[in-house]
Amino acid sequence: METKPIHITDAEFEEKVLNAELPVLVDFWAPWCGPCRMIAPLLDNIAEDYAGRVLVVKVNTDENADRAMHYGVQGIPTLLVFSRGELVREHVGAVPEPHLRELVDEVLEIAMETIPS
Repeated sequence: METKPIHITDAEFEEKVLNAELPVLVDFWAPWCGPCRMIAPLLDNIAEDYAGRVLVVKVNTDENADRAMHYGVQGIPTLLVFSRGELVREHVGAVPEPHLRELVDEVLEIAMETIPS
């Protein structure tokens, strides 16, 4: 069970995000991006508080541009949320922690609704 965000590469994206059993919050970021650094502690909190229910991953767009281009990421931070390999939510820009938690809770509700009986 991951309690911290994990850093992944383009090569790991399919395995870690698209094939994940849990919903995945993907943070497309770069080290020089001020708003990215600003939300990093919020993502740490989300990873810890939602451990076992949501996986938080980070993709450095400077080092891994392919997936960012594939998903049309033009501004960072961009947060994409995947459930069962499908992109279900997207947010561009820094976001306050309560809004981030609402986003994750909403995706968890969607994931629960789509679990086969």
